[in-house]
Amino acid sequence: MPVRRDGADLLVAIRLTPKSARERIGGTFTDSAGQRWLQASVATPPEKGKANAALIALLAARLGFPRASILLETGDTNRLKRLRISGGGDAAEALLKTIAKQERNER
Repeated sequence: MPVRRDGADLLVAIRLTPKSARERIGGTFTDSAGQRWLQASVATPPEKGKANAALIALLAARLGFPRASILLETGDTNRLKRLRISGGGDAAEALLKTIAKQERNER
């Protein structure tokens, strides 16, 4: 599962596609090592962290969390990223797991 607890925080593994025609989040991607990643797409190009900021804004809006509570831990210039959601509670964890189970084309 691309979502796991780390104390009071949530860690989310995300595979980001920048420069997409549509901004969306949902479904999972499994890499060659068997690791599952939540899929996300943003319209913003990957220039100077803009796509990462768009990803954080998309996730914050979907979860109803402030952007400042979502931090990029790894994957600054990589498609595969790990985000930390500070203080992500049970409701946020359940919502993320539901989003991960959705088909890619759903919002």
